[in-house]
Amino acid sequence: MVKAAFLGLGVMGYPMAGHLVAAGHDVTVYNRTTAKAEAWVAQHGGAMAPTPAEAVAGADVVMTCVGNDDDLRAVCAGAGGAFEAMKPGAILVDHTTVSARVTSELAAIAAGKGLGFVDAPISGGQAGAENGALSVMCGGAQETFDTVAPIIDAYAKVCRLMGPSGAGQITKMCNQIAIAGVVQGLAEAVNFAQKSGMDGEKVIEVISQGAAGSWQMSNRYQTMLEDHYEHGFAVDWMRKDLGICLSTGDEIGAALPLTALVDQFYKDVQAMGGGRWDTSALLKRLKAFG
Repeated sequence: MVKAAFLGLGVMGYPMAGHLVAAGHDVTVYNRTTAKAEAWVAQHGGAMAPTPAEAVAGADVVMTCVGNDDDLRAVCAGAGGAFEAMKPGAILVDHTTVSARVTSELAAIAAGKGLGFVDAPISGGQAGAENGALSVMCGGAQETFDTVAPIIDAYAKVCRLMGPSGAGQITKMCNQIAIAGVVQGLAEAVNFAQKSGMDGEKVIEVISQGAAGSWQMSNRYQTMLEDHYEHGFAVDWMRKDLGICLSTGDEIGAALPLTALVDQFYKDVQAMGGGRWDTSALLKRLKAFG
């Protein structure tokens, strides 16, 4: 058992922190919206604190899972942030999908304070978080990773060190780039089947067993056929992630033409009022635009 703090109780962080308690760890949580932290404590036990600094006091490991670069800077390095109160030798594990730039910045601050830092973005969606079956891609020092990996296992299906600091975020960018194209392809296939007068469910049942099969097809086709998108990973967050991918692509000279195109399609979905819809809402865009 370790003493841990978890900062950020969104759709991912809330169940992840719960898995830490179930694994026997002593967990204190912080969330910007206090009511969410109160609900978490009522459900899982543990403790809550009004600021990140108070939440991390005495913790061996601190996990963050917040919204974006600015949110992460605030909870780590802002006034009342985690870096103010983490004890020497403690490790911060960041599960937020952010830019490699902010990861480098915060890793350097952590090193200057005698703290460990692991960038550890996640994939698997809300269901993966709730079922303790996330893919966790990490960047950092081997010794630091070896310390936190058994703790991360509480909510991970797979957890791998991908390289030095920042490598986890680069791997997550690859993940989002691949997803963008797959979801658009799936949306086009479903739309094509339906416009051809085919039974979409029967089509997917067959093609999912061959080379066209994917996680997205297996987990999203049914809700797509039902025109239901009030679930899953929000379009707003996907656009944030794809923006990071495109910016990094420009920096390193990697062409991302399909990613740029799908990002614009998600912009259309936002204009339709679907910023909080699941990313599979690309099908709804196709139907709206013909």
